[in-house]
Amino acid sequence: MNLSPIDLREIDERAENVYEAIIVAARRARQINSENKIEFNALLNTIPATGSDDEAEDVTNPAQLKMALEYEKRPKPHLQALDELLDGQIKFKYKK
Repeated sequence: MNLSPIDLREIDERAENVYEAIIVAARRARQINSENKIEFNALLNTIPATGSDDEAEDVTNPAQLKMALEYEKRPKPHLQALDELLDGQIKFKYKK
């Protein structure tokens, strides 16, 4: 797992307060995660189940495993949200 530091000055340029910018990115990360879950579950429902409906069996469906591994390779939601924030793709305003 690679770690890459984030320059807080870049985040500070995008908002009046670094902490507010982090909250905006966190909320966007939750949105991205929800979208990914919906997409994953929709694709999961298209894959036919293998074997019987017996819960005691521990059989792995290769198609489900392949799809799960593909989703694990995707960038994590918090990294996507921070990239969107730093690129100026996230628009937010303050309540008055």
